[in-house]
This record gives sequence, structure tokens and C-alpha cells, in this order.
Amino acid sequence: MKITESINARIDNVVNRRSFLAGLGMFGLGAASSAAVIGCSSSSYMATTPVSAAAATDTAANILTAALIAESLAITTYYTALSANGVITDPNLAGPGGTATNVSITGSQINVAYLQGALLEEVSHAQLLRSLLGLPTNGSGDAQAGIPQTFYYPANTFSSLQNFLPVLVALETAFIGAYMTAVEEFASMAAGFNGFSSTQVNPASSGSNLTQANLILYAKVASSILGVESEHRALVRGIPAVSISAPNYAGLNLIPANNVNYEITDGLTGLITSVSGNSSSTAAAALGPFLAAGSNPLSVTSVAAQASFSSVVNASVAANVTGSIPAAE
Repeated sequence: MKITESINARIDNVVNRRSFLAGLGMFGLGAASSAAVIGCSSSSYMATTPVSAAAATDTAANILTAALIAESLAITTYYTALSANGVITDPNLAGPGGTATNVSITGSQINVAYLQGALLEEVSHAQLLRSLLGLPTNGSGDAQAGIPQTFYYPANTFSSLQNFLPVLVALETAFIGAYMTAVEEFASMAAGFNGFSSTQVNPASSGSNLTQANLILYAKVASSILGVESEHRALVRGIPAVSISAPNYAGLNLIPANNVNYEITDGLTGLITSVSGNSSSTAAAALGPFLAAGSNPLSVTSVAAQASFSSVVNASVAANVTGSIPAAE
């Protein structure tokens, strides 16, 4: 069974809409999807009530919170792959006996750098989202804000590159779809279109609302992150040594690595709330299996540990991963 089919089956069998929303209540998202959202400053946080928000659609706070959950999942995934012997010692990565910062002569420094760069970029995304949510940048407010501190993976995900790659590709595809959906929703908010309210609480400034210009800028920022997630998907598909005559690896055809004319939302119709009414077509449902308590739990790497990455990221890679958020026009 392909990993995407396996994930979908777990969603259908384990995380139906009612049970998932109950689970969101544990993480604070149940409240965020209806009334309460995160607010205050970078050094403190509190529950506040939106001035106004459409009841049947995502709010800006929903989108930002769901995105931070996705980024935390991505950070955990890449960090574990870089530090787990089963994945990193594959000949296509650091090679037998190698590590993320000491690639063996038979390994590939370039392929390892793909994963290292992706990790640093996901950390940057998470920090931006914390600032937009008014959360402390040291991560101390994440748990109270509804960001899970543990994720759950399919069995043996990190035991080999063959097991890891399909999971990673499925996740990056979900992230791409989520950010495409976020672009559409922020644009709909700015225009007051399709049931979305243009009056959205500003999670980083208690008692105030986001302006139309803010919402337009957030759509632009989401698209900039979408572009990076698309790069991740293509680059990691290029890691295994395949050929035109033998393009398959771990059940995936990897030739070419950049194999789409257009990125797709992967069937998503919302981040937390679906405008179509189909609860299984939300980013929350797509990521549900990684949030539902089960086997193979992994704790999110602390922001303090992420600060240096001395054990998993080469200094030369870290120095070359640069850039800032887009500016408003």
C-alpha cells in the first residue's frame, strides 16, 4: 500500500471529523475554530475573542495556527531524519558510518544539504508564524497555543530512506496544498468573498483587527512559503539514485524530480474548516494521523536546540540559507 493511501486510510479509520475536532479541543484549535484565538505580544499570550469572524470559514488565526503545526511537524521530521542512523547512513545521503555533519566518502554531501537546508527553512517559517500569532519566539507559548509537542509517525518511518521518503513526499505535498489553500483564504478574506469575513482579529495585537493590507500581505507571504515547500518536494525526490530505465524507488516514480506543471491543493478545501462542508478535505484531516496518539511518538525539538543545529547542519549550509519575508507593495 502506498504511503498516501495508508495515510488516507488512517484518516478514514481513526480520525473522523467528530473525533478530530474533539482532539483539536485538546490542542486549543477547537476554540480557535469557533471563537477564541491566540493573542498578545512576543513575551506573553492570552485567549481573546475576535471582533468579528465568519462562523463557517477559517479565520486568519486558524490559518496561522494550522501552519505553525505543519511547520513544527516538518521540523520534527527533517531533524529526526538527519539524526536517525537508519535514514542518514543511506548511501544516497551520508553513507555507511557517516553523519549529517561528517558525510562519508561514499555518501552525498549535496543530498544531505538538501535536508539540512529544508530544516533551516522550516525553522524560519515557524518563527515567522509565531510572530504573527503573538507567541514567544523561544517556543514557550506553543503548547498553550495548541501546537502539539509530540507527533506520531507510521511504523519504521525513520528506519531507512526507503521508508522515510514516501512519508516525506506525502507530507510536503500536504504542506504545499495547505499553503495554496491559505493563499486562497487570505485573498478571500481581503475581498470579503465566498463567506469569508474581511474583519479578522489580529492574534499578535489583542483587541485589534488585521487590515485588508495585512490580509493581502499574508497571502503573499503564504505563497512565498509555498514556493519553498515546492522546492523541498522536488529536491527530496531527487535524492535516490534512479535512472530513466529504472525510475521507481519505494513505490514512487522519481523521474523527473520536478514532475508537476502546476502545484495542486491535493484536494484540500480548508485548513481547519472546509468551505465545501467535506470535513475530510481539510489540512487538519490530512495531518490528523500525525497528531492522533499512537505508535512511534517523537517529541518536537525545542527551539533552543534548533538555534544552533550544530549536530545536524553544516556551518557552510547554514550560512548560505538566507532571505526574509516579502515586503508589502
